[in-house]
Amino acid sequence: MADIKYEIIETVGIISESPKGWTKELNRISWNGREPKYDLRDWAPDKEKMGKGITLTKEEVLELKELLDSFH
Repeated sequence: MADIKYEIIETVGIISESPKGWTKELNRISWNGREPKYDLRDWAPDKEKMGKGITLTKEEVLELKELLDSFH
């Protein structure tokens, strides 16, 4: 598997933290030098390892916000 290059442009927020120190975070990340997107995934304390996650455009984040706002 090819190396994936990433740069965390902005940490929007930490949603939770596991007992082992991994954090579930919403960040803006540039993957392989591309335009930054919003990214939700688990990160090791040193940010060298990551779990599976989802990447969203700003428009998708706004749509998700609308869905969550209507959630009861």
